[in-house]
Amino acid sequence: MTLPVPNLDDRRFQDLVDEAKRMVQQKCPEWTDHNVSDPGVTLIETFAMMVDQLLYRVNQVPTLHYLRFLDLIGVKLFPPTAARGDVTFWLSAAQDAVVAVPSDTQVATPYTETEQPVVFRTSKELSIVPCSLGNILTTANGGRPVERTGDLLTGSGLAAFQATPTIGDAIIFGLSDAVPSCAVLLRIECNVEGVGVDPRDPPLAWEAWNGHGWSPCEVDRDTTGGFNKAGDVVLHVPETHTPSVVDSRRAGWIRCRLTTPAEGQPFYQAPPRLTAVTASTIGGTVAAVHAQLVRNEIVGVSEGTPGQRFPLAHSPVVATEAPFNVDVSSPEGWQEWKEVSSFARSGPEDRHVQIDRTAGQVVFGPAVREPDGSLRHYGAVPPKGAAVRAPEYLTGGGRAGNVARDLLRVQRDPVPFVSTVTNRRPATGGVDGESVEDAAIRGPLMLRTRERAVTVDDYEQLAAEAAPDLARVRCVPITADPGAVRLLVVPSVPDSLDVGINQLEPSEDTLARIASFLDERRCLGSRISVEPPFYQGVTVVAQLRAKRRSSPEALQERAVRALYKYLNPIEGGADGRGWPFGRPVQSGELFAVLQQLQGVDLVEDVRLFGADPSTGKRGSAVQRLDLQPHALVFSYGHQVRITEE
Repeated sequence: MTLPVPNLDDRRFQDLVDEAKRMVQQKCPEWTDHNVSDPGVTLIETFAMMVDQLLYRVNQVPTLHYLRFLDLIGVKLFPPTAARGDVTFWLSAAQDAVVAVPSDTQVATPYTETEQPVVFRTSKELSIVPCSLGNILTTANGGRPVERTGDLLTGSGLAAFQATPTIGDAIIFGLSDAVPSCAVLLRIECNVEGVGVDPRDPPLAWEAWNGHGWSPCEVDRDTTGGFNKAGDVVLHVPETHTPSVVDSRRAGWIRCRLTTPAEGQPFYQAPPRLTAVTASTIGGTVAAVHAQLVRNEIVGVSEGTPGQRFPLAHSPVVATEAPFNVDVSSPEGWQEWKEVSSFARSGPEDRHVQIDRTAGQVVFGPAVREPDGSLRHYGAVPPKGAAVRAPEYLTGGGRAGNVARDLLRVQRDPVPFVSTVTNRRPATGGVDGESVEDAAIRGPLMLRTRERAVTVDDYEQLAAEAAPDLARVRCVPITADPGAVRLLVVPSVPDSLDVGINQLEPSEDTLARIASFLDERRCLGSRISVEPPFYQGVTVVAQLRAKRRSSPEALQERAVRALYKYLNPIEGGADGRGWPFGRPVQSGELFAVLQQLQGVDLVEDVRLFGADPSTGKRGSAVQRLDLQPHALVFSYGHQVRITEE
């Protein structure tokens, strides 16, 4: 297939004439006669005709030459990025000793007849630390902790909160040791005394002490109904969990706190009562990456000449934040050669290399013949016979690693006492390497920006280059501060129709990487702020009338899915490229979205509600929901009612 090459210059005869006339108005305002009868205009049209012919010939440059030109100006294909996610290792039973999950432990998706397994490796070692319950404390509305362990030992039990429960009341569990990144099982015996609360949605928040404050814990399972029946609570403790001393008692503290109830959420009228509690560690969570780690690979032996290239055994090389340095042998041992983006500033003694991650090659500096006949070396040359080694790099990556949750459940490297493994959230961040077609389009943009961020488009283009795993980038100037630039970034997610608000928050590493990349290319005096957009929750309540012989259940499912797809920050909007920043939502356009669905006879009513995705609170019904320039819509709790004809 022939590479589709864009026009190097798409201006035509009339465009050139109009541009010249505008320049005349700016540079020579006394020239006021721009009619075709004017001799000066005749000269302008003559030169425009000649330039138009020249542009036509330039645009006929063969594809091979065009790609060579791109190579000369330094356009390189972007390498793939690897998807990352967290995997949880579940123990077959609670153990008395630490269970260590080594670094580089491999987990994979199941093998099928049509698809090869997707393999992930853990990024670091995981220690699943055993624990038991040591102390129980209670606090009244954030007051001083009171020791209540003896009440459990005597069998009398204890009230989790005050006689009249108040927001801020908490019960604190002291574990025998801190259990960072571990899954803790609390087995609780309760009496049915927590009156007033909805057992399916109690206003409780679980938190762990991190040495400076309380960090939220993820609740994997809670079968106690808000401490109203015997059951289990499984908590995923954050990595920052640390032991501390409270009232002369050292423990790894976890607390359950009464929170402000959401709109319509029932609250406790009487405190629940606990009669027995045990604690144990049943698993742990660690970060994993969709890439293979290669260590200490000998890539070749130097011939002592400049410009040498050594192919790696595995390609492509996954782009990471750490530089790809190589080692070269010497009589004193291995010497480190550092990666640089260009040899332009490298001297004859600088131990520098470049890495072609897409092709998988290590490139040493060239030697260039100067006009006076001398030979200048851009970078040092490895001695003849010296071995070249790649200490460590990742290979693989791509979109295939963006697997859905609960798919990484095959242990390729068995770990003692570990029965199962899974990923509780989808893996994100995997992007395929850049295609030649995309690089051909990016070439003219690179010439325009020249690695400098001046205009709004420059900031967006360079941010996408710094983090190719982003879904959307938007630069919003701050009118109140002309020297400030606000860059809004939206991360890519595997399934944007089933996404939580937390998944749309880019990681701190991504934000820091973009900010550092733009800081080197910004204009002097400008200030850059890289952050996620404000997500305005939108709830649509619609009533549809179904056609005869159509399934109301299927129509309801299609309608809800259509609303989630249209009001989507990544693939919503009329063009399917994401809801435009700052564009208002109007009920009229949702009538059109729902009316075109198969099985709809009539859209009877559509109502819009502004919602807060974090608290679940909704505003009043409106016909138009306005958004700020830095805001995007986020679908939250759409409701569709179907009536039959």
